[in-house]
Amino acid sequence: MSGKEFKLGLSFDDILLVPHYSNIKSRKDISLRTQFSRSITLNIPIVSANMDTVTESRMAIAMARAGGIGVIHRFLSIEEQVREVKKVKRAEQMTIDDPFTTRKNVTLGEALAYMQTQGVSSLLVTGESGALEGILTSRDVRFKTDMDMKVSELMTPRARLVVGKKGISQARALRLLDEHKIEKLPIVSPRNRLAGLITAADFRKTREHIHAAKDTEGQLLVGAAVGVKDGVERAEQLVRAGCDALVIDIAHGHHARAVQLLRALKKRFKKTDVVAGNVVTARAVSDLVRAGADAVKVGIGPGAACSTRVVAGSGVPQITAIMECAAAARKLRVPIVADGGIKNSGDVAKAIGAGASSVMIGNLFAGSLESPGEYYIEDGGAHKMYRGLASREAAYDQAKREARAPLEASLLTGRAPEGVGFRVSYKGEVGRILENLVDGLQSGMSYSGARAISEFWKKAEFVRITEAGMKESAPRTNQA
Repeated sequence: MSGKEFKLGLSFDDILLVPHYSNIKSRKDISLRTQFSRSITLNIPIVSANMDTVTESRMAIAMARAGGIGVIHRFLSIEEQVREVKKVKRAEQMTIDDPFTTRKNVTLGEALAYMQTQGVSSLLVTGESGALEGILTSRDVRFKTDMDMKVSELMTPRARLVVGKKGISQARALRLLDEHKIEKLPIVSPRNRLAGLITAADFRKTREHIHAAKDTEGQLLVGAAVGVKDGVERAEQLVRAGCDALVIDIAHGHHARAVQLLRALKKRFKKTDVVAGNVVTARAVSDLVRAGADAVKVGIGPGAACSTRVVAGSGVPQITAIMECAAAARKLRVPIVADGGIKNSGDVAKAIGAGASSVMIGNLFAGSLESPGEYYIEDGGAHKMYRGLASREAAYDQAKREARAPLEASLLTGRAPEGVGFRVSYKGEVGRILENLVDGLQSGMSYSGARAISEFWKKAEFVRITEAGMKESAPRTNQA
């Protein structure tokens, strides 16, 4: 086509970081603190993707404890997604302001069902006025088989409880837990009304996860995805549940509907950061930031489960997209999230060096213990399922969840899918994967002589390599 100019598009495998002089003695001297969005700071620049085979509460908790953040996918009912957010916010906090409660006339069967639904091992028992009347723990019900027994017959009554007064210091609370060898310390007002709960487990978790990413109240950070269909309605309840960031989930973020939703969210939720995307051009970044975006996700088609570039013939290779978008975003003082295409720690280093403030990862985390994907044994190995949200399987499951008519579901799955599903090897705890990614990123920064991500942006230099260079970069174990 005459008159058309073609830009060169480069991906992770097309480049390498050029080593520079470094006087860094240890990788541990390198800080990975970064901005996920305007007001959210992370201790590692890694985000788990808002995919239904990657991030629910279990993954989000693990990510935040490691210093990153997880984004809970939107392919749940609003109530289910809210519940997942609440699980993250309750996972690690010094004082639980609204602990789960029950009444003493409730049956054991009803109490156990509620405990299972909420993912807790105890319930505080209160009266109609909110007065503390006792506590029901897993130890109280361990060997009970009569599900019709009343909570009042099993609970530890108020008279035998050790409690703390409202406003108790952390030091005093820890002393009470230690002196009385108890796991739960209910907090009461002067009139014996339940005012909160402190647990020994939360003290232990705080000490174990010193780099955890937390909000100002000491709760773990968590993001949640929303779509254009019910975005504002869903966001209303997610923000109320404590969600720290709303992430607009749409394949083509430089679209009128995405911009309209972004503006509506920023108008309604002024104190909650909104991450918009996905985009691949400087113009798109500029338009989204002007519409109120607190961060922009970059990437169309690089993901392992995405087939947009094949089906639609549309996209930009990820390194080129990151560089172009980062240059525009930096002028506007908004961070970008590089979403997709990460295969190893070297790709993380390249993405951050190219200008991203954080990377969003799906495939590498999908096979971990914490992912919600289906676990199964096949061909002598353990696997989990991983799929793109635009895959035929995900679209069909979404239609079923929304109780659409069979014809509508079949029409939806008859469209050309822009995602695929496949199995991934089971990898164990995600913490081990994160340790390898963090270690590799710090190594890459050390080779560039950078002690912080902002310094890495300035010092990172890339060299373009050939196909022979790609082969040379990979380990070779079969040489004679």
